Amino acid sequence: MEQPSGPLSKELPSSFQGNKDFYEENRWQKLGRRLKEEPLIPLGCAVTCWALWGATKSIRRGDSYKAQQMFRMRLYGQAFTIVAMLAGSFYYNSDRILRKEYDDLMKERKAQEKRSAWIKELEARDKEEKDWRVKMAKVTEVREQEAVARRAKEEERIREGGPIARAVKKIKEGVE
Repeated sequence: MEQPSGPLSKELPSSFQGNKDFYEENRWQKLGRRLKEEPLIPLGCAVTCWALWGATKSIRRGDSYKAQQMFRMRLYGQAFTIVAMLAGSFYYNSDRILRKEYDDLMKERKAQEKRSAWIKELEARDKEEKDWRVKMAKVTEVREQEAVARRAKEEERIREGGPIARAVKKIKEGVE
């Protein structure tokens, strides 16, 4: 296969070459990878949920001091989650940029493959249509030749006359 020109000829990022799992992953694999990359975010979410659950229990029991503590814990959990998200975004920014480049290249490549397949399909249809037209032209030509031959036979038969005309001719010749 020939090498594509333009942005499709660009090589893949070298830090990820040979790692197919990074490139082709389903949603669960992506979730697992993201949890491994940034484990503090789910931890912060879990702390926030735990604090909300604890605050709800404390309010139902009527323990306002414990409820206040849990609401503060929720606030700390949310702040921790936001800080973890920001730190992770700065830390993994270059990987995300490379990932986006790769995804864009793959989209372009798939679009190019789809386009070339469509062009091949159109060329095949065009060839079929041309072949069909040639075949129909030959059939038409043969039918025209047969029609000409039939007309010639009819004219010859008319000139010679049919069996009745021949009998009449013989009778006339015999009378004379």
